[in-house]
Amino acid sequence: MEVLDPSRSFMRNVKRVIIKVGTAVVTREEGRLAVGRLGALCEQIKQLNSLGYDIILVSSGAVGIGRQRLRYRKLINSSFADLQKPQLELDGKACAAVGQNSLMALYDTLFTQLDVTSAQLLVTDNDFRDKDFRKQLTETVKSLLALKVIPVFNENDAVSTRKAPYEDSSGIFWDNDSLSALLALELKADLLVLLSDVEGLYSGPPSDPHSKLIHTYIKEKHQNEITFGDKSRVGRGGMTAKVKAAVHAAEAGIPVVITSGFAAENIINVLQGQRIGTLFHKDAHEWVQVKEVDAREMAVAARECSRRLQAISSEERKQILLKIADALEANENVIRTENEADVAMAQEAGYEKSLVARLIASLANNMRIIANMEDPIGQILKRTELSDGLILEKTSSPLGVLLIVFESRPDALVQIASLAIRSGNGLLLKGGKEAKRSNAILHKVITEAIPDTVGGKLIGLVTTREEIPELLKLDDVIDLVIPRGSNKLVSQIKSSTKIPVLGHADGICHVYVDKSANVEMARRIVLDAKIDYPAACNAMETLLIHRDLIEKGWLNDIVVDLRNEGVILYGGPRASSLLNIPRAHSFHHEYSSLACTVEIVDDVYAAIDHINLYGRHVTVFFLIGNIAHTDSIIAEDKEVANVFLRQVDSAAVFHNASTRFSDGARFGLGAEVGISTSRIHARGPVGVEGLLTTRWILKGGGQVVDGDRGIVYTHTDLAT
Repeated sequence: MEVLDPSRSFMRNVKRVIIKVGTAVVTREEGRLAVGRLGALCEQIKQLNSLGYDIILVSSGAVGIGRQRLRYRKLINSSFADLQKPQLELDGKACAAVGQNSLMALYDTLFTQLDVTSAQLLVTDNDFRDKDFRKQLTETVKSLLALKVIPVFNENDAVSTRKAPYEDSSGIFWDNDSLSALLALELKADLLVLLSDVEGLYSGPPSDPHSKLIHTYIKEKHQNEITFGDKSRVGRGGMTAKVKAAVHAAEAGIPVVITSGFAAENIINVLQGQRIGTLFHKDAHEWVQVKEVDAREMAVAARECSRRLQAISSEERKQILLKIADALEANENVIRTENEADVAMAQEAGYEKSLVARLIASLANNMRIIANMEDPIGQILKRTELSDGLILEKTSSPLGVLLIVFESRPDALVQIASLAIRSGNGLLLKGGKEAKRSNAILHKVITEAIPDTVGGKLIGLVTTREEIPELLKLDDVIDLVIPRGSNKLVSQIKSSTKIPVLGHADGICHVYVDKSANVEMARRIVLDAKIDYPAACNAMETLLIHRDLIEKGWLNDIVVDLRNEGVILYGGPRASSLLNIPRAHSFHHEYSSLACTVEIVDDVYAAIDHINLYGRHVTVFFLIGNIAHTDSIIAEDKEVANVFLRQVDSAAVFHNASTRFSDGARFGLGAEVGISTSRIHARGPVGVEGLLTTRWILKGGGQVVDGDRGIVYTHTDLAT
């Protein structure tokens, strides 16, 4: 079954389900059996049983049915005079005894029509005090489930000695809601479904138009906010009892969903992961979005924390990164769980695999590499003696507060955070919605590892797209915006802010194979550049081949090799005709998958012209993102190679090497905030140095200008 809601992705692993059906579902308003609803319930159980689920049913309704039948029996056996007397309430235990027989007879009839066998199990509170009983109960249920029999549980009210509900503090369970939670623990269920006469848990009485359905119950948030209405019209429980049972089971590790028993397919829809009813889960508190704060407040807090970060020692900043690395490893399982939920949701939503295929790997190791790098803050880049005893120093300094907007890739959050901390910058992050849960848990793990002396608000997580326009107005607080993603994203941000923008946009990576190339080397490089990680921005998108390699047969050989690796080929005007492959709709297209464009060129100059024309993006009226990304030439002729290296106008140009080397970690930068296709401030992979600016420190001994009359300038360079 497909899982539709990422918070319910655990449904894929559910095997054993306990379904509790309340009296309000079993009976109609007047007390008679709701045969239609019970029939629909049994049909769902039949379907789930056929799909391999272990289904255990806990059914209320016996007392209500028995009361209705005994009232009828008493009525037809009463004289007119008897009816004039005050009517005494019927004995509840007698009602239970009569009703249980009728209830099970109906279940047996309905299941038999569906070719399903059911079994009745009546239990009392005292039974569970006996360890041997509990062991035998487990064995009996195990045997029944192995035979595809549906166990139907009910409290044996006819002989129960327990006092009225919730009056006996020594009780193990008090109603069928708490019984179902107890059975879920005893029988090791994977899910408990509590069927009610309403859609789920509401913030107030369901009849109140201002009440809202709560999709996920957060105990810390909701336990003091919910106003319960009247209890169930029949039975002992009601929503209060259901919530208590659900909280108890969820805290013990068993997910619970409270939903309506009136809808024909609700149980199946719950198991499909649809957002139906109210979910109770032990990890639900981790899914709560970070409390929304004012955009300016978030940015100002990041700046204040960044100043505290800059004020501590280099060793202390290093230790923060090492502590975060340890926290990432300690929380690996929960991070992977959240990431898998994002992947499932993204695939369901139809995002391309390139957006969800990037796995979180080696995050802690990269964090430690950055931690052990030389401290970039306060480095003296240049020392000059202006005059005798007057020394000027040019030093490296953090930019201040960075706003990074990135699409997909939750691992980018960790890389960016590590570089920001090492460079002493505050950070605001906005990730793509397809990695929402991954980003949230990573942000939580990282900020909780930052000491209070600096403050977790050093790194703010922007949770909604609506906050971005407000942040882009804060040119007095935010110092640099780095959009990582499509040309459209970069262009939109550039046109919406006065804040400097360092563009990490899409770029077309080319590999040109010259006629002088070592063909075996060329084969290895071309295959690596395309198939090593097709979703990466440094993967080859266009292969340019010298025309002489057609006659030598190398063109056909590389086409076969690429196809054997599953690469879909498109051609330019010359290649598509020669190779009989589909025509590429644009040389500007970035596939980010196992596909690429092939074209034939006359020589290195034609290759350079092609790259400089099509490596440039359509949005050439912006400074940001209007040059090529990474391009490589495969050639043994060094003169040809040097022409290529000098004249190709790209952020990174390689000779006899794969474009996949264009990466901050591989360049020795530890990580990268992106690969800049800009010309100003930083270009190519942007590591720690790209997040720094400079400032001037002047050290004197009382000198004054005084119209330059009493000073002799020497302007002598000094060793740093």
